[in-house]
Amino acid sequence: MTTSDPISDMLTRIRNASRMQHDVVDMPDAKLKDSIAQVLKDEGYITDFEVKNEDGTKKTLSVKLKYNDEEEVIQGIERMSKPSKRVFVSSDEIPQVLGGLGTAVLSTSRGVVTGKDAKEEGIGGELLLKVW
Repeated sequence: MTTSDPISDMLTRIRNASRMQHDVVDMPDAKLKDSIAQVLKDEGYITDFEVKNEDGTKKTLSVKLKYNDEEEVIQGIERMSKPSKRVFVSSDEIPQVLGGLGTAVLSTSRGVVTGKDAKEEGIGGELLLKVW
């Protein structure tokens, strides 16, 4: 099944699995999803992720969710830029999520990075999502 917005599909799967206390969530793989999962792992929102190639044709991204005392680490995850309305920001327009307690994820010319890293490097890009 193809979706018009695979990033929203990824975020919805993570949100739903986290609320249901699942340990692992699987989804179709893509390079951008791998990059987003790497940022989520680096920021401590997920435990780990791996790409599985089971039948040789389809790759599956498997994300291990993280919990603290049976409470999900990801309290909220929201898609900002959509296929119907792209959201681009410059380095001085990058939003703070929950006063700095959350993370903004951007797709820049240097890859997928956090809002904090993009501000430090002085680059802007497409605001993909916010997570807290």
